[in-house]
Amino acid sequence: MNTIWADRTGVHDTLATLDSLRGWLSAVHDDATAQRITENDIPHFHALRAALRRLAAHRTEDPRARATASPLTPAQAVAAVNRAITQSPTSPQLTLTGHTLGSTTTSKGSTTARTLATIATQAIPVLTTAPLQACLAPACVVYFSKDHPRREWCSTTCGNRARAARHYNRHKPTP
Repeated sequence: MNTIWADRTGVHDTLATLDSLRGWLSAVHDDATAQRITENDIPHFHALRAALRRLAAHRTEDPRARATASPLTPAQAVAAVNRAITQSPTSPQLTLTGHTLGSTTTSKGSTTARTLATIATQAIPVLTTAPLQACLAPACVVYFSKDHPRREWCSTTCGNRARAARHYNRHKPTP
């Protein structure tokens, strides 16, 4: 969800180009999968991200207009996530190496379908059980896991930005 992020220069998209998508996948998934992704796969990652961001906005009751700019309804977003998961069904498999029993998981579908299914599957606990919150600092578009009761922002940078904005609003001259 947070592959869209903002800083002083504006809003950025980590999945905008093939190179940036591959770099992100290498960092969070694995390099071999990232290298098999093509330019045609970018819209599929954008669609899943839009669905996940819409659901995060719905769950957190996000008041930021830009965070809920997705044209999807929550029901459509749920269907998109479920569709991504079912495009690459997984099943556990029992393995035998000598006298040792083990297990592995096999997946069907293309590299893109498997990767999207993995991301969608990992998003379910984040969207359903994690203490998810929208960062309400000025110009921020990030969601974060509120792991401490007093945490209000996604980062110290956003906390500083929010405090500075609050100070400015208290002390700005009235016209």
